[in-house]
Amino acid sequence: MAPTRNARMIFNSVPTGYPVPGKTTVYDTTQTIDIENAPLAGGFVLKTLVLSIDPYLRGRMRDPNDKSYAPPFMLGESMASHGVGVVVRSENANVKVGSHVYGVMAHQEYSVFKDLKSQGLMVIENKERLPWSVYVGAAGMPGQTAYYAWKEYSKAKKGEIAFVTTGGGMSRRIVSFDHPSVIKSKKFTLIASLVIQLAKLDGLKVIASAGSDEKVMFMKSIGADVAFNYKTTSTAQVLEREGPIDVYWDNVGGEMLEAALEGANAGARFIVRSSFFSFFLFETKRTHQLRVTGMWHDLRY
Repeated sequence: MAPTRNARMIFNSVPTGYPVPGKTTVYDTTQTIDIENAPLAGGFVLKTLVLSIDPYLRGRMRDPNDKSYAPPFMLGESMASHGVGVVVRSENANVKVGSHVYGVMAHQEYSVFKDLKSQGLMVIENKERLPWSVYVGAAGMPGQTAYYAWKEYSKAKKGEIAFVTTGGGMSRRIVSFDHPSVIKSKKFTLIASLVIQLAKLDGLKVIASAGSDEKVMFMKSIGADVAFNYKTTSTAQVLEREGPIDVYWDNVGGEMLEAALEGANAGARFIVRSSFFSFFLFETKRTHQLRVTGMWHDLRY
């Protein structure tokens, strides 16, 4: 069999601000793979079907000397994220040809893996016949983040009030290797919008914010009791009218966090998920005292 193209998305340069396609990342078609004859050493060849492009990947686009919770991408190498692929050749008795596999994989058309366990991969049976893209969305890492964080930290009680930021989610994408632009836009239900639904299932009143009227309509459609566009409506006024809040799901920090602190009930739980950088976008002399795991801490921002 003739070698097959193995297109990939390369991390090309460390960005300042937003990544720039063609500069930060480069689409490379120079590599090939001989699927039938590539040495596997007991492993298997996986053909990539879908890959998730998530906000946290921006944090991996950094200088290797900058420490963080996730390892940095290496310049000149393929990026990586959660995805789903199908096995096209195997020398592993536990991985059959035709099986679908989920886990972290390189942003390239084909990859060779040694086994499942050491690579953090798992076979998906998909008895429900869901689209494979669901496994990098609601049934994948974003859904797991929403579910476990909410269940572990919200301590939700029926009748309480939750405030969820970025409840309309962001435009997420899946990777296609059939065109040099590589990325095809496709919206998914993301973490905060799943939190809205989890809160409603627990019997809470949900206040949710987003940055467009389209997303406000979406949040209402999935059950938010109060949905508003924070760009055109005062967050503080909404919380004063609809609160006080008992659970706050924070994706943005900054002025939104300040409004939540002012509008919180005694004993409110704050689940601070990401976007810590936005804390530094706002200057204020205010200091809020929070009780965290039995200890008093001053939160200055």
